[in-house]
Amino acid sequence: MKEIEAFRLNLKPIKTKEQYQHYLGIIDSLVDCAEGSSEEELLELISILVEDYEATHFPIEAPDPIDAIKLKMEEEGLKRKDLAPYFGSISRVSEVLNRKRPLTLDMIRKLHRGLGISAETLLAG
Repeated sequence: MKEIEAFRLNLKPIKTKEQYQHYLGIIDSLVDCAEGSSEEELLELISILVEDYEATHFPIEAPDPIDAIKLKMEEEGLKRKDLAPYFGSISRVSEVLNRKRPLTLDMIRKLHRGLGISAETLLAG
């Protein structure tokens, strides 16, 4: 217990790849800790530091809106004709998916509400 308290008091923001790797190792060793324990609290603190480092050094860009729509089609087993209600017509679906026509705000709203695709993703294009 004293080791955990001492380590917690010495936690610092991650500045180097070595620190990052070290903290990942600690997370690995604590992942199966008991709920409500001081180890779990330490795990949470280190996870926050790791997430912050990753957000800065390994940012995840928003996916391309058309790729997101195609992925959703694949996941849901949808065909182009199934998207007509969101786009207005089958020909409009083809134009958008072939990148010949941009998504409109109305299409974005319908896709977000109907298929649950993030509006942020759909607006990224």
